[in-house]
Amino acid sequence: MGQEKDTTKAGRWKQLSERERYEIEALLKAKKGAVEIAVQLERDRRTIEREIARGSVLQRDSEWREHLVYCADAGQRVAEANASHKGRGLKIGHDHALASYLEEKIGEEKWSPDAAIGHIAAAGLVFSVTLCTKTVYNMIERGDFLNLTNKDLPVKRDGKKRKYGKTRKVALNNVKGRSIEERPESVEDREAFGHWEMDLVVGRTRACLLVLTERKSRRELVFKLPNKTQGAVKAVLDRLERKHGKRFGEIFKTITTDNGSEFLDMDGIESSVLRTGGKRTMCYYAHPYSAWEHGSNENANRLIRRFVPKGTDIGKLTNRDIQRIEQWMNNYPRRMFGYRTANEEYAAR
Repeated sequence: MGQEKDTTKAGRWKQLSERERYEIEALLKAKKGAVEIAVQLERDRRTIEREIARGSVLQRDSEWREHLVYCADAGQRVAEANASHKGRGLKIGHDHALASYLEEKIGEEKWSPDAAIGHIAAAGLVFSVTLCTKTVYNMIERGDFLNLTNKDLPVKRDGKKRKYGKTRKVALNNVKGRSIEERPESVEDREAFGHWEMDLVVGRTRACLLVLTERKSRRELVFKLPNKTQGAVKAVLDRLERKHGKRFGEIFKTITTDNGSEFLDMDGIESSVLRTGGKRTMCYYAHPYSAWEHGSNENANRLIRRFVPKGTDIGKLTNRDIQRIEQWMNNYPRRMFGYRTANEEYAAR
């Protein structure tokens, strides 16, 4: 009879119970063989044979002759020991699609576990297993993934909040700059688009990255500077104004930055290159040692460091490299937006 005529259904595998082991012991004492025991217990012959081998112990009779005798208690102890060594089953089970998705997003695309898990619901992806962020972290810590380790994760935080001491209210090197205290409250509340923060990411050489972060959408603009000078910063803003024309003032209503020497040319930052004597934006300066006052920028720089670690020669980065970093940041799922991206938030303005 060919296989196409075979109507036998494979039974679901199930471990022997303690009761069945005592039945095996009793049947063996009654001189029953493995085949007869298998038929009576409705088990496979090899299952019975393996159980007899595992649970057999060495015993001596009254004349000190040694015999191997099956003992149900011994078989049960071996089964329990094997079960304890096995540990808990992986929660991800046999969902290879989910494992591949997580390895790709976290390992290759440098997403955090939270972004990868949040994106599943936001994008309407469906997998047979549902995991939470904490579970994914635990699985990576245990080494459950073939291609993921702790080295693929962003820097872990210890959960402790940084303590900030008292800071000076005025930057001694920038007494003429417009203080953040003069900035409209609507900028602080992130109620409207068009308010930006500006900072630098430095490397091993003179070349650096100028980073502009839109406060409401967290949209990023990244530019490579040949050096850390006021002229290099002004050149980027001039180029942006020429690109956007009259709309520059609508897109860049304000710019908040720190008191680094490269940003102290407030007139150069604010003055239009298209309208003589006109202003293109308003510039505000954070208080000294108050990074939280331009925190969106600080968080953006932390993301950039995933691609540009400290000590990198930024001068060797190509325009394509920088564009790739900028696109990655703008397409990164953000928990604050329900795992939508900065590009999606900015487009909805």
